[in-house]
Amino acid sequence: MSNESRQGDRIAKVLARAGVASRREAERMIEAGRVSVNGKVIDSPALNVTEKDRIKVDGADLAEPEQARIWLYHKPLGLVTTNKDEKGRQTVFDSLPEGMPRVMSVGRLDINSEGLLLLTNDGGIKRKLELPSTGWLRKYRVRIKGTPKDEDFAPLRKGVSVDGERFQPMTVTLDRQQGANAWLTVSLREGKNREIRRAMESIGLEVNRLLRISYGPFRLGDLKPGEVEELKGRVVRDQLGLDATPKPKPVRTRRKPRS
Repeated sequence: MSNESRQGDRIAKVLARAGVASRREAERMIEAGRVSVNGKVIDSPALNVTEKDRIKVDGADLAEPEQARIWLYHKPLGLVTTNKDEKGRQTVFDSLPEGMPRVMSVGRLDINSEGLLLLTNDGGIKRKLELPSTGWLRKYRVRIKGTPKDEDFAPLRKGVSVDGERFQPMTVTLDRQQGANAWLTVSLREGKNREIRRAMESIGLEVNRLLRISYGPFRLGDLKPGEVEELKGRVVRDQLGLDATPKPKPVRTRRKPRS
């Protein structure tokens, strides 16, 4: 039977749903020979699987898919948003409270940025929330050096190109001047690498603090740096259109002390 006519879902999608990795990471695992289906190691993600297939990752049976869950996390300064850092720096995942299941980040915040970072155990949700077509508004509180005027931000409101990369129009509000710095509220719908910092640099302004306060309908609220709060199942279902299934009770904990 050809793969086109076989029912089921793509193997990488199944791995992502089971919380093994994001779909893209799962594809790399497959290409590295770490996944087998019915006793045979596969090297291509171009395969559909069903519930009858026996899937193993690194020699261990694939666990049953977990219920889709989302956490709000207040990322502190100084952490990188990656599973493993080549420079040995502490990562977001190193600092999560004990007892957290394996999670993936929705997008990233760079090492010098802080604030709201969404975490999920479901690779499909991760992909859905990161897609540009989702178009969810990301809102930031931004501190910049200097005494800018409102009209200085006109280029950003129209959209700018930086090093050949086009940034879509941003909403920029000049909130207040505080000594040698000014505070802004910046909203955008993309979230490219260091987008706000690079856009500000293109008009001669330097960002010295950047705090994400919301991602779509999800808000940082009063979460303290290092704290994690799980969203209630009803909120996840309503916002993402998921089927109604029982969810674990939300938990809120503080980060574990650093040694």
